[in-house]
Amino acid sequence: MPHKLFSIFSQPLKPPLFEPGEPRFWDDPYISKSMLEAHLNQTHDGASRKNAEIEKTVCHLITSGFLKTGDRVLDLGCGPGLYSSRLCFEGMKVTGIDLSRRSIDYARAQADRDGHDIDYICADFFNIDYEGSFDAVLQVYGEICTFSDDKRDMLLSLVRRSLKDDGIFIFDVSTRELRVREGLKNRWYFSEGGFWRPGRHFVLEEGFDYPENDTWLNQYIIVDEDETVKVYRLWLHDYSLEIISWILEKNGFKVEQAWNSLSGELYSKGGDWIAIAVRKVQ
Repeated sequence: MPHKLFSIFSQPLKPPLFEPGEPRFWDDPYISKSMLEAHLNQTHDGASRKNAEIEKTVCHLITSGFLKTGDRVLDLGCGPGLYSSRLCFEGMKVTGIDLSRRSIDYARAQADRDGHDIDYICADFFNIDYEGSFDAVLQVYGEICTFSDDKRDMLLSLVRRSLKDDGIFIFDVSTRELRVREGLKNRWYFSEGGFWRPGRHFVLEEGFDYPENDTWLNQYIIVDEDETVKVYRLWLHDYSLEIISWILEKNGFKVEQAWNSLSGELYSKGGDWIAIAVRKVQ
């Protein structure tokens, strides 16, 4: 027990900005199983948006002209292929990339079942090496918010390089209004088995606010029965339309359209989300 207590109390009271936690999360053998279940769960939006909202999003992006039949689309962070499969059904040639082997295996199995020709790749999308290959790149549910400024700019550079001339990047970011509404969590509990572990474990969940950086941290300290301590950190950098527009222009993109959701909700300041379509400029 002393070793366990020491491990917990050795953690910083407030971690430095974007301090990494346990490196294996998305591809952890057990947690990835829980994540896949969360992606497919239709009772909440914990990991992916519900199917009805995904259908509305794809319909909106097609009717608004940003995606069209025949386009070659790169779905970054595709998970179990919930968007990729619908884009393929609409006649697009889709490449989906995700770090989770379990999600990619599921997506491939579904594509085989449905007769969809989708190129699913299990990889870190920071390692992509495409040049002028895609008409559009899609990244949904605020994934870009999980990166530090340096990694975000690195991702934007990779996205820009992968797009054809005049190509479109479509994504969404969360706002500080969403964080304030959800609030900071601070609790602990014992579990006989759940999202984090199959057996008995202790969970200490903490939230930290970095208002000067518009960044929040959800931190989870997990203690197993054998006293192993793991710290998982999920960082969330929120944006205003003004800030994200400036960042995009600095990285070689021009904002074409902004909404309060990827399904086309008209933009107004103060919403939980900002969805954006930007065009690569030369």
